[in-house]
Amino acid sequence: MLIFMLSFGLFTTIIVFNKPLTSLTKAKEEFLPSSESSLLFAWPLTAKANGTYVVQINVFVRNATNIPLSNKKVHLNTTLGTIKDNDVQTDKAGKATFVVNSDSPGLSELSAIVDNQVQLKQKVSVKFE
Repeated sequence: MLIFMLSFGLFTTIIVFNKPLTSLTKAKEEFLPSSESSLLFAWPLTAKANGTYVVQINVFVRNATNIPLSNKKVHLNTTLGTIKDNDVQTDKAGKATFVVNSDSPGLSELSAIVDNQVQLKQKVSVKFE
């Protein structure tokens, strides 16, 4: 009888807790930023190179299933110009907004890194004239 009770208890534990334990393991993946699913936008794509005209850069951090991720640190890099606040936290929609301007004409290539680990595959270029 004791062996039956132990076997039944083990079987019940495996059946009841097997799926929740699996879903707890998968939950960690939901908070990992995806370099492919995250987006990088700039507007306008052409701006005056006078040091005062600004370009707005929006980074949308998403996981592999396109769910927005909040409270992620985004670092923006540029090859030309100045970024006001290089590091910004994402909001509830997974959005981080930056402002870029330049005194020098040329092509600025912008890229983003999330949590100092995930380099976004998408880059955007802005032309300063």
